[in-house]
Amino acid sequence: MSKPCLERTVCGIDSFYCTLGEAINGPGGYFGWNLDALIDCLRGGWGATPPFTLLWQHSAGARARLVERQETGDGVATLFDLLLEIFDEQGIQVILQ
Repeated sequence: MSKPCLERTVCGIDSFYCTLGEAINGPGGYFGWNLDALIDCLRGGWGATPPFTLLWQHSAGARARLVERQETGDGVATLFDLLLEIFDEQGIQVILQ
């Protein structure tokens, strides 16, 4: 199986979900529209099933844009870091480029 690839520049969280959905399920593909839905998709049957590797191109731009602070069980993290944590917890290796 080829690696799903986030290849467009992510401008915000909505474009992240859209880009991820298309990377995994093709044009117009769905893979969540909020953090809970993303976790649900990662747990069952919405396309790629963990474990898999996600190639995140243009990740520096996404890191610069996904800076909204989110409360976590361990404190506070940026949305970008929280997404990486969610992927890691679900057994998804993320390659940042």
